[in-house]
Amino acid sequence: MDERRGTPKVERVEKPLELKDELLKFVFRVYQGTGGAYPALEWVEKKPSTDDFQGFRKVYEPFLEFRLGEEFDELYILREDGRIIGTVALVYSIEGKDVWWVPEEIKNEKAGLIEFFMVEPAYRGKGHGSRLLEFAVERLKELGREAYVITFPNLEAYSYYVRKGFTKVMDYKEFVVLKYRGGDRGGNDRAGHEVLRG
Repeated sequence: MDERRGTPKVERVEKPLELKDELLKFVFRVYQGTGGAYPALEWVEKKPSTDDFQGFRKVYEPFLEFRLGEEFDELYILREDGRIIGTVALVYSIEGKDVWWVPEEIKNEKAGLIEFFMVEPAYRGKGHGSRLLEFAVERLKELGREAYVITFPNLEAYSYYVRKGFTKVMDYKEFVVLKYRGGDRGGNDRAGHEVLRG
């Protein structure tokens, strides 16, 4: 917890697979809080109901294990009272990874993907998402990467990213690819960066 601001600190997870069970529960809370809209589980024929944790675990756990063990280059979380309330992952070593949702055009040494970006619905509206997203964009800049997001055009997240300075660069399969162009169209961008550095 950041004592000066009373807000959770962005923490890097050094061994993501060790947090798998806790992350699975967190993602299920997001799934419940979005009425089953997110994660989309687009590869599943019949999605589990929002009160079926075991059904959710059965379809999502193998994908989560892949993401934690093979896809993500860096994973960050926010905790409040010991509970994970937000996550964001960075993928910048894209070449050679089985990331079928990433178009060839952005599989290069300049691109960095912002993935696994979620805030538990009960904690939304408190700036946690902005802090995580700004942190991710800044971290990718430090690494010399351009920030990209791949999402579904019909999700609430799409308009959120646009408000935060991302613009659509292409459609790809059922997804839309967005690139960070800068600026927060919904508020004071600079203040958020100062909080992150503090």
